[in-house]
Amino acid sequence: MNIKVNRNAFGRQLDSFEVELPVSKLGDEPFHAVFIRAPVVTETGKGVETLATLEDGQVVAVQSGHLLATAFHPELTDDNRLHEYFVNMAKKKSK
Repeated sequence: MNIKVNRNAFGRQLDSFEVELPVSKLGDEPFHAVFIRAPVVTETGKGVETLATLEDGQVVAVQSGHLLATAFHPELTDDNRLHEYFVNMAKKKSK
């Protein structure tokens, strides 16, 4: 994916946090995002769409074609919308 990231951008594991995050492709309801030693996207290149940013503008979810990247851990919540979105992306790619 045509991006640059800053690893562990939010600090150590002790600095982990959770936030209600608007994700453009998932509708109006925010996604409960869990950030643990999370990176942040510092640059996006051609063909990369930003899907979510924190309130301060830091990019934390991107898509490029059939590739999806998040700085948070969607598997740590009961909200399956991001997983469903990814599965639908994969289905479209395989056609």
